[in-house]
Amino acid sequence: MTETAPHTGWHDSDADARVVAADVLKALERRGDTLATAESLTGGLVAAALTSIAGSSTVVRGGVVAYASDVKCDVLGVDADLIAVHGVVSAEVACAMAARATAVFASVWGVSTTGVAGPDRQEGRPVGTVHVGVAGPDGPTGVRVSATEFALSGSRAEIRAASVVVALRLLGARVFDV
Repeated sequence: MTETAPHTGWHDSDADARVVAADVLKALERRGDTLATAESLTGGLVAAALTSIAGSSTVVRGGVVAYASDVKCDVLGVDADLIAVHGVVSAEVACAMAARATAVFASVWGVSTTGVAGPDRQEGRPVGTVHVGVAGPDGPTGVRVSATEFALSGSRAEIRAASVVVALRLLGARVFDV
């Protein structure tokens, strides 16, 4: 299931990704859940934020930096037709990446990032367009995969850093909601 809701909020340049990561990890550890990442525009920064926290190995199973489309397909198993139809900068691909991360790493939760950090537009989408996918439990027996679109601003580095924070906050919102 793809849920898209453009957000311009949650972009707090002063936010410390480590603080958000620590909160998410504590919640997942309390639940006994595991997590995997699948990243494109953030290039491993989400996994780095998570694994910078001591004890993260009890929760984090692994991550993939799937920067190129063929890696999204060949390593993660994202359907090439999905990319052909929607492009890599899409909610559909973010959902597929998050779902496939859970499968590849046998984890309960998956979080993904895809988007345009700049300096140029990609697939006709403006710089700052970011899609975050989250796959995880939905109630006692269900699984939900959703994506949220963000419109972030700033330099390439600022967009990538903000993407980490919004990805972790979105994941945290889902974890705390279950």
